[in-house]
Amino acid sequence: MAVIPFRKPHDPWAFEPTRSGATLSSRIVEEVCTALFDKRLAPGDRLGTEKDIAEQAGASRIVARDALRTLQALGVVEIKVGAGGGARIARGNPALFAEALAVQLTLAGVSVREMMDAQRAIETTAAELAAENATAEDLATLRESLAEHEATIADDAAYTRTCMRFHLAVAEASHNRVLVAQLLSLQHVSWPAQNRTLTAPVARHILDVHRELVDVIASRDAAVARRLMDDHVKMIRARRVSEDQTSTCC
Repeated sequence: MAVIPFRKPHDPWAFEPTRSGATLSSRIVEEVCTALFDKRLAPGDRLGTEKDIAEQAGASRIVARDALRTLQALGVVEIKVGAGGGARIARGNPALFAEALAVQLTLAGVSVREMMDAQRAIETTAAELAAENATAEDLATLRESLAEHEATIADDAAYTRTCMRFHLAVAEASHNRVLVAQLLSLQHVSWPAQNRTLTAPVARHILDVHRELVDVIASRDAAVARRLMDDHVKMIRARRVSEDQTSTCC
């Protein structure tokens, strides 16, 4: 069982509020996260019960409970009640926090321009890696997405949703979970529910580009995949920025 080094033999903590206002509870949270980043803790490691953690930290159970609630909210621990219960380090799923990140980006007032610049960086790298790493299953998923494009091209809302899924499928074909999580978070805030500038010619152009992307990824040409996705996202960026400026001034 992993033991959290709340008290180090030659460097005991005072566990008092610091000048920055950190509480004992926040110090426990910080120590658990630091131990996780330092690989002293790993997914599945047991931290113990509320009582165990209070004793290790030299704190009250109220303080330990507050720390555990914070760690649970952050997705760092999973808590089981009853016999054999207690807190364990969670097994991560970055996709679960994509929406939370999207909320924070929105609350911070991140602009459409900033989001699209980030999306461009993420998607061009994802396309490049997809050309290197895509499996036969990934390619089949991308081709199924093209078929959905064809079936929904006359329905703006449905077509927009299939385009979102296509871009996410490219990221998933990269087999880089960091890129997938980042793209998921940006899609929450950068893709409009109603695509006001989507016309029939634009929809057909998008389908043509997506077809070409799949062919390039299948051919394993990473450089061309990156360049093609870059041109594509720049086009999307121009439309999103234009839409945002129109909605802001009108």
